[in-house]
Amino acid sequence: MKTKRKISTIIYHIFVCGFGLLMVYPLIWMVMSSFKETNTIFATAGSLIPETFTLENYRNGWKGFAKISFGVFFKNSLFISITATIGTVISSALVAYGFARCKFRGKKLLFGAMLVSMMLPAQVLMIPQYLWYQKLGWVGSYLPLIIPYFFAIQGFFVYLMINFIDGIPRELDEAAKIDGCSYYSIFSRIILPLISPALITASIFSFMWRWDDFLSALLYVNESAKYPVSLALKLFCDPGSSSDYGAMFAMASLSVLPAVIMFIFFQKYLVEGIATSGLKG
Repeated sequence: MKTKRKISTIIYHIFVCGFGLLMVYPLIWMVMSSFKETNTIFATAGSLIPETFTLENYRNGWKGFAKISFGVFFKNSLFISITATIGTVISSALVAYGFARCKFRGKKLLFGAMLVSMMLPAQVLMIPQYLWYQKLGWVGSYLPLIIPYFFAIQGFFVYLMINFIDGIPRELDEAAKIDGCSYYSIFSRIILPLISPALITASIFSFMWRWDDFLSALLYVNESAKYPVSLALKLFCDPGSSSDYGAMFAMASLSVLPAVIMFIFFQKYLVEGIATSGLKG
């Protein structure tokens, strides 16, 4: 019996490690290809280790385009991602607190509408949103990529925080009310500190989603100097002339670093936030 358990455990771990390696292999291939000479990348695609390591792709890629350094695109992405993430976390926490603790008319109707909005594909709202932003004069700026997130449009984060707040004893709220705290004081002094794991979880996911967002930037940003990293990478591939795949792989490898670093440093809070909220129904 014990032998069978050991064999099944070994087979399970081999399968998981093999599947994990299969999932990570494209990323590893891209990183290793960024150290190859551009003209040998696809000729030696079957070989993971470069014959000769070179940093020329990183130097060429960082130079950017039309005298615009690739560092400018990183700054643009950081500005969009950080600002939108701040708006998402603050607005989602406020809305979640309202749903979890406050009583008001139409609460169930609004909560249902929020759940329905989570099920709608983003492509369904794409054309109406574009027409709306065009009338507001926002097209060509970062406003469509930032302002909406200050209005809790990410229902997933609201739902996550509602479940987290529901796990906080209401006795704390009642004790704070006896001491003269208002709803705003209870939220800022009691709820916010206790839901910090959920806030960090929402921050990580929101940052990564905004950092990787390609379609929204493609729709609303039309100046090269304002491109985020996700949109700037496509400039390396020019159908009308030669494409610098080496530089593209090099900059794509660098673009992965912020999300990886953020995950490494906040992994503990990410796991705690998801486990504690439970995403229970």
